Amino acid sequence: MRWGRGTTLKDSTSAVGRRPIAILAAVLTVILGLAACTSSGSDGNSAQGAQGAGADSSAEVVLAPQAGADDVAPRDPISVTVSGGTIEEVELTNSESKSVKGELSEDKTTWKVAEPLGYGKTYTWSGSAVGGDGETVPIEGSFTTVTPSATNNVKSNVGDDKTYGIAMPVSLTFDAPVQDKAAVEKALNIETTPETEGAWAWLENDTSVHWRPKEYWKPGTEVKVRADLYGVPMGGGVYGANDLEVAFTIGRAQIVKADTQEHRMVVYRDGEKVGEYPASFGLESDPGRVTRSGIHVVMSKHPTYFMNNPGYGYEDFEVQWAVRVSNNGEFVHSAPWSVGDQGRRNVSHGCINLAPDNAKEFYDSTMIGDPMEITGSSEELGPQDGMYYDWTYSWEEWTSLSALDS
Repeated sequence: MRWGRGTTLKDSTSAVGRRPIAILAAVLTVILGLAACTSSGSDGNSAQGAQGAGADSSAEVVLAPQAGADDVAPRDPISVTVSGGTIEEVELTNSESKSVKGELSEDKTTWKVAEPLGYGKTYTWSGSAVGGDGETVPIEGSFTTVTPSATNNVKSNVGDDKTYGIAMPVSLTFDAPVQDKAAVEKALNIETTPETEGAWAWLENDTSVHWRPKEYWKPGTEVKVRADLYGVPMGGGVYGANDLEVAFTIGRAQIVKADTQEHRMVVYRDGEKVGEYPASFGLESDPGRVTRSGIHVVMSKHPTYFMNNPGYGYEDFEVQWAVRVSNNGEFVHSAPWSVGDQGRRNVSHGCINLAPDNAKEFYDSTMIGDPMEITGSSEELGPQDGMYYDWTYSWEEWTSLSALDS
């Protein structure tokens, strides 16, 4: 019903006019009432039902692992979860009654262990949960962690707060070969600033896993290495013995280019040539003395070093300003006895001989991790020469040495 334009308020309240108003009000009341019933009948009743169920529900406690479990790995997910209620109090203690650190969720329905557990220990739950019905339910039970047949320790070639050259690989070395390499590799993490593409590869008879970038590091890169290996099963009943975390920095970009046929060694820093030295490399007529071609990496520096090679008749032979570039005995060092050959002939036992002043200058300029790109010889650097031969692999070859599917 709609009022006419000329109708006054007085007309609408007349005896005759009240009946249509009353009828309209009744109709609207019925319609609105039906609409309200329809709306609450679906959403309102279901919400009320959920609230009612919560108010009347009993707490149900779920332990992970379940009570009585044994051979639990120290890094397995350990938790207690309550449905139909909340955790009132909870504690997990070891065999010596020491409490384990944990975290309670904001809604107080889940408590999770926040630290690795020990090997060969029994852990016991205690506490209680309260349900929507107000009834208390105990949190109780125990489980036992695995006793390894052996543990495997890991150590790193890089150190905290150190600075390395642009070819430096990260090498994690184990006390014994790793059987489950995939499980170990999943527990390894590298963070770099700026972001750097790289990959892990297994080398040295499964006792070492290396990470190297696809290309040389960018100068100034910040690197963080984390190996969460304690409690990780490594295969054959062997578990990780320790975690490892280390952070280091990449320094300036210095590259050495050495040609055995040109008998020279040239040093470039940040793209500029900063040094060039006459050199004598390994005697080419003897395969045991040939300096290897390939990308070497500076491994260590020694103001004085005593060299041993009984097969060639010398022991504790003293040299100065020795820079190791492979594990097969190759060094850059001072060699005053071969100055006449340097720049002309290769006469060494595999080392790169420099004049004393040149050797000292190079020694002062280089750092561990610098690349030395040697070319021209008949023998190639490889696994037989020991660490570090990482850069002798193409990127495709390197990534194929990962234990994880790409």
